[in-house]
Amino acid sequence: MVAEADGGDYGERRPIGRILIEMGVLDDAQLEQGLAAQAEKGGPIGQILIEMGVITEEDVLQALAIQHQMPVVNLEELEITEEVIGMVSVDMAQMYRIVPIDFADGVLTVAMADPRNVHALDDLRFILNCTVQGAVASEGQIEGAIERLYGSDREQIKELMEDIGKEDLADLVMDTGKMDQRKIEDMANAPPVVRFLNLVLLTAIKDQASDIHFEPFESEFRIRYRIDGTLLEITPPPKQLALAIVSRVKVMANMDIAERRIPQDNRIELLIGGNPIDLRVSTLPTVFGESVVMRVLDRSVVSLDLERLGMRDEEMEFFRGCVEQPNGIVLVTGPTGSGKTTTLYSLLNEANSPEVKIITTEDPVEYDLDGIIQVQIDDSIGVSYSACLRSILRQDPDKILVGEIRDLETADIAIEASLTGHLVFSTLHTNDAPSTVTRLLDMGIEAFLAAATLYAVVAQRLVRCICSKCKDEYTPDEDQLLQISLRKEDVGARKFYYGKRCENCNKTGYRGRNAIFEIMPVDSKMRELILAKKSTEVLRAEAQAAGMRTLRESGILKMFDGITTIEEVIRETLAFE
Repeated sequence: MVAEADGGDYGERRPIGRILIEMGVLDDAQLEQGLAAQAEKGGPIGQILIEMGVITEEDVLQALAIQHQMPVVNLEELEITEEVIGMVSVDMAQMYRIVPIDFADGVLTVAMADPRNVHALDDLRFILNCTVQGAVASEGQIEGAIERLYGSDREQIKELMEDIGKEDLADLVMDTGKMDQRKIEDMANAPPVVRFLNLVLLTAIKDQASDIHFEPFESEFRIRYRIDGTLLEITPPPKQLALAIVSRVKVMANMDIAERRIPQDNRIELLIGGNPIDLRVSTLPTVFGESVVMRVLDRSVVSLDLERLGMRDEEMEFFRGCVEQPNGIVLVTGPTGSGKTTTLYSLLNEANSPEVKIITTEDPVEYDLDGIIQVQIDDSIGVSYSACLRSILRQDPDKILVGEIRDLETADIAIEASLTGHLVFSTLHTNDAPSTVTRLLDMGIEAFLAAATLYAVVAQRLVRCICSKCKDEYTPDEDQLLQISLRKEDVGARKFYYGKRCENCNKTGYRGRNAIFEIMPVDSKMRELILAKKSTEVLRAEAQAAGMRTLRESGILKMFDGITTIEEVIRETLAFE
């Protein structure tokens, strides 16, 4: 049954604490305690009061319902018809965290855990072309109802495109040479376009894609996801929908939809499945229209814990030792997309405590880290790495993250910071650890400064993990082993695995990625070689003699552990003879 909340026209929203007092479940003293706790640690007052044990989740639901003039529903007691369930697809239900419960007189009622999410109701009105009103249910009931009513069903993009009729398409086609902004806005807000883009985004996030590419060509409009470092194409929409879809993206990102001649950048913030998702959007004018790339930053699938990065015990011990250093420079190197930022964030999380002040300079700031001061680089207004670093040194930090050492000036200031008692973390684009030293010297860094300040250089790559659902054992032949410089006697009785390709891994045989490391500590012998400006080959030989495990050797260990394949190790590592 639907229990009606106390009615009344309240004008502006009344504070939730005051409503709880009027309900008789809270007193003034308890509210004061809760507000004091909120001022200290932040967070919703309702959740804080629940944690204090003075009210229940049901009390908060009832108060939210009153505050937003919505009824409270118990989803476990409702009988919902197939017709009503069919009005909202599984992906819409999961994206907006809602459950359809009733449809009468042209009004669809949906249950939601957060009645403050008015954007969900607005989007549903657009998509379903009917009046939509909300009701309040607990998060647990919403989750259970979606699972119970929809099961493991999943709307497919191909099916959605088949559902969008020709009449819908006719309304969305437009001469791309015309610049009628009102018409473009109408296209961008058309229910089929909203529904299609929502499904594209939700599918990408579910599949843990790192990027979404919208690419216009002469005769097609391609959409691709980058999953585990590899681009996978999905069912493309008709070419004539390109302008409508790109315009919809730009509307969501608060970009100028009438401007298609210059690149634009912005972000979209979503809440999906209770997880905040940040989409960094970049548009680029091309010959056949605007190309759009969305970088997906989903904190729920990125572990910023050293324990969960796939390090071996000795690697973990080394990184923890890095964090405890009072000064010096730790460089993490590798190409774009090799997980350098995740590793550095994890190191900062390890170092983060009330006794330590940490400041970062990043371009862009990818994840918000509690307790750490983060600065966004913007060269267009003069906020460069070098300019920021000079100011940071006057902010009394203990540890500093420089997103990237791009030039001599930035490198010089990083060295200055290290020499004045700061621990500096940064990144550089080099193929392996030993060549990083040569790169610094080529930039113009004095050898004695590099030798004095470098504590360690770490090269990193990400190898794809074999899908656990279709993992199977096999025996590689001699030719495969030779590709990775192994012989039968090197392998012994070790087992090898591969993925047979299933739905879970999008027919790739891989699901998820794992880091491999090449760690080069800068000890006294290495400092002598740096001072003497020895070649990369000499530095590499000394590092290996001192026990450095190369990227290729780290990859082979992952392969022996049954985590990845021969092909992945070859693809992601270099073998230096």
